[in-house]
Amino acid sequence: MNCDANSEIRNLLGQKINVLDDGFVRLVDVMGDDSSIVQAARVSYGEGTKKVSEDKALIRYLLRHHHTTPFEMCEIKLHVRVPMDCWRQWIRHRTANVNEYSTRYSIAIDAAQATEPEKWRLQAQDNRQGSEGYLPTESGIRLSQRESELHNSCREVYKDRIEAGVAREQARKDLPLSTYTEAYWKIDLHNLLHFLALRMDSHAQYEIRQYANTIGNEIVSKWVPHTWAAFLDYRLNSISLSGTEIGFMVLLNSGKQDVLLESMREKGWIKKVDNSWKATREAEEFAAKLITLGLTPPWQ
Repeated sequence: MNCDANSEIRNLLGQKINVLDDGFVRLVDVMGDDSSIVQAARVSYGEGTKKVSEDKALIRYLLRHHHTTPFEMCEIKLHVRVPMDCWRQWIRHRTANVNEYSTRYSIAIDAAQATEPEKWRLQAQDNRQGSEGYLPTESGIRLSQRESELHNSCREVYKDRIEAGVAREQARKDLPLSTYTEAYWKIDLHNLLHFLALRMDSHAQYEIRQYANTIGNEIVSKWVPHTWAAFLDYRLNSISLSGTEIGFMVLLNSGKQDVLLESMREKGWIKKVDNSWKATREAEEFAAKLITLGLTPPWQ
């Protein structure tokens, strides 16, 4: 660990931060901090930069203009316990060094993520991979009970196989995806920020979002505070506009709503159905950006 790292991050070393019902994130080690990013950038920019820009301003400039290399100078190592279905999404970020707990070598962790009766999510109607709203608690009580029975049954089957002498690599095959796994995960700051931008987003699955929020808000914010503030400003809480959307914004700002609607219709973003506009998903995403900016989408 960099000896210049601040006391807040040093105090977090080795501490488990609980996530979900039986998961956790534990900080194992860090290398570098905000000053390491500035140091690396000034090698490229030359000594003159030091006289013009303070560290905070330089970091904001680097993040704002997508100069990513200096952020690769910082690394973090985490020990995580996470449900296997959540880990499947996590491991898709192929920019980290990973060593996972092996159920081929060791007995599977005796824990599975349970769902509270009021936390069963409904399938989103307009997004095949998302959810929206919750089932009634009355239905959730029944589903949580069935879930508990399933977890217990799967665990008993697994234990029976192990006690019978079945190889661990085969005994594990019917364990549910809710079973917790553990891993050491080491990643540089540039790729970590990309992970957090995707997994802290409101559209990310709830479970992995809890881990991302914990890593970001509880660890990264203390480790590299200037970088974290810039990340929140320029990445997580920002809005990006495509070239087409900028053109639409110009028309909207000039008061040419009829021209805007016709342009959107010609591009296939909206169409008239029963005297009202039906929007594509891209148009709905543009509408959300307008609402964030305090503007009213004229086709809604």
